[in-house]
Order: sequence, then structure tokens, then C-alpha cells
Amino acid sequence: MPVYQIVVADARSPRDGKFLEVVGTYQPTAKPHAITIKKDRIVYWMQTGAQPTATVNSLIRTTGLLYELRLKSMGRSEEEISAEMEKWQQHQNVRRQKRLALKSHRRTAKKEAEVKAATGGEA
Repeated sequence: MPVYQIVVADARSPRDGKFLEVVGTYQPTAKPHAITIKKDRIVYWMQTGAQPTATVNSLIRTTGLLYELRLKSMGRSEEEISAEMEKWQQHQNVRRQKRLALKSHRRTAKKEAEVKAATGGEA
């Protein structure tokens, strides 16, 4: 099973070369995808000037860290941030459920079409 490390590396290092720190992992085969990150270390490195790749930026966004950082930069209190993050998480759960329902519906429709085609249009 593939497990990818999210690392901080110098831009001058080779792709598979030396890195500075492991700040998380990503398991794409888990259902749903498993992403674990060290939020404090990612925040530290981003404040130090690190630029995440497009893929890592996408993974960080799915955890809600970028939204949380934006709320902090807007000067929101910890209570407001907690409330907003709770709403954000609920919204993400609703979106995930809708995506799963649509995927299931498409799979069912595809199977029905295959059965109909196999029986010559009599289903």
C-alpha cells in the first residue's frame, strides 16, 4: 500500500534527495484518503518562507489548515476560529456525502445500461 511522506526540502536538493523534516503523511488508498500533518511545523515552515508544491498545497487545503491560517490573519478570536472550523468541517462532510451518493448513482446507472445492452434492450 502506498504511503507518501510530506517533507520540507531545499529547492536545490534533488527530488528524492535530502530533506529537512517530515511534516506529514498521505495514504491515497485509504477510504477516505488519510492525511496526517504536523500543523505547527507546517505553519512554522510556511512562515519561514517555504512554498508548498501544488500537490502539498491541495493536501493542506483538504485538512482546513489554510482556512484556519486565513482566519487567524484576519484577527479572529480562538472561539470564532473554532466555530468557523466546525462549520467548515460539517460543510466538508456534506460535500463528501453528496459526492459518494453521486458516484453510487452513476455506478448503478452504468450497470443498468450494461444489463440493458447485454439483453438487447429488454430490462
